[in-house]
Amino acid sequence: MLADEPRPRPGFWCECWTEDLTDTEETPPRLRASFDAHSAPQADRWVAIALRTISPTLDADASEEVWGWLCEGRIHTRRTLLRREPCTVSVTHADTRITWTIRPVLYLPLTHRQVAELPTCAYNFKSLARLSYNFLY
Repeated sequence: MLADEPRPRPGFWCECWTEDLTDTEETPPRLRASFDAHSAPQADRWVAIALRTISPTLDADASEEVWGWLCEGRIHTRRTLLRREPCTVSVTHADTRITWTIRPVLYLPLTHRQVAELPTCAYNFKSLARLSYNFLY
């Protein structure tokens, strides 16, 4: 690899999942959000902001869980991430479990488009700006 070539960059892949605990059909959890964090503080801040945002709408037990993590558990999460280990944060409200997962990853640089020749099929696609859409209401 040459000195000026882009290198893989460490970061964290964050996801938020919800699961209906009363579902008798065993539907898998649903992905609600994802985020590519560039550092451990950015990853745990994403979870903290989400928890602070939803905490007023949670029942008393769930709200207590949230504030326990924000006040004490967050330190453990940050240390885990700084060791580049995966972690999860979960809270259960009524019949729904909400889980945030954070995993260390390496982000690979993409090849710059001007450096490589595009395949001929790339020129067959029309720009979105030139397409018109007809919607029926």
